Amino acid sequence: MNADIEPSIETTTVAPQVLLINHFKALKLPTFAREYEKVGADCAREGVDYPRYLLRLCELERIDRERRTMERRIRLARFPVTKSLETFDFMAMPTLNKSLVLELARCEWIDKRENVIALGPSGVGKTHTALALGLAACQKGHSVGFTTAAALVHELMEARDEKRLRALQKQLTNVKLLIVDELGYVPFTAVGAELLFEVFSRRYEHGATLVTSNLPFDEWTSVLGSERLTGALLDRLTHHVHILEMNGESYRLATSKKRQQRNAKPNIAAEKGGTNP
Repeated sequence: MNADIEPSIETTTVAPQVLLINHFKALKLPTFAREYEKVGADCAREGVDYPRYLLRLCELERIDRERRTMERRIRLARFPVTKSLETFDFMAMPTLNKSLVLELARCEWIDKRENVIALGPSGVGKTHTALALGLAACQKGHSVGFTTAAALVHELMEARDEKRLRALQKQLTNVKLLIVDELGYVPFTAVGAELLFEVFSRRYEHGATLVTSNLPFDEWTSVLGSERLTGALLDRLTHHVHILEMNGESYRLATSKKRQQRNAKPNIAAEKGGTNP
């Protein structure tokens, strides 16, 4: 070794903690940077050796990285709100097959590129179920996209006019799970229906699709405008499908009635208390 070579100024004057932080940032190890001193102190107190000290840091880094990745998937899914099955009231929807929903939450149907269709009137929890299954998919490591049928058709037509339709179609095809909510609330033009059909057709046996609708299958023609197109669409969607039938009273209507009943009781009690015998 050449004796004339002097140690770098950086290694002699800069605190090792500062250098460590810089290296952690360069290596994209934020959890190492945040936890290395605390974990080091814990390991020193417990008499833990260096390999186990590094193991603890690596485990923390991996857990934190997986959490950040999952949070990113949830953001990219564009859920209007985040909902889980833990907050779903299965008792209020006896027609819904709970065991099937819980099985779907395991996300094996997504790996198999199958479909789910939730059918039922407004307010029975179709969107809640779709959001919960979408969240479960994100937690299992799948990419998810959420949209309403009307918003999707609008986006497709806008992309067509701006000559970026192919890029949008590719994006919609490649997502592992595409959730299309509220099919049936708004009828589409012939062009809009064809663009929507193209999305479902491209995803056939290529990716999993979840659709919610307030209409039974035999009324989908009223939205798509063509029996031929409706038949072709249902042929693809129902080939590998799990159907969730959700028939019952609207959650929102039931909640509103309960609220009115609760508000009415104090008024009745006040009237009775103020009435002279």
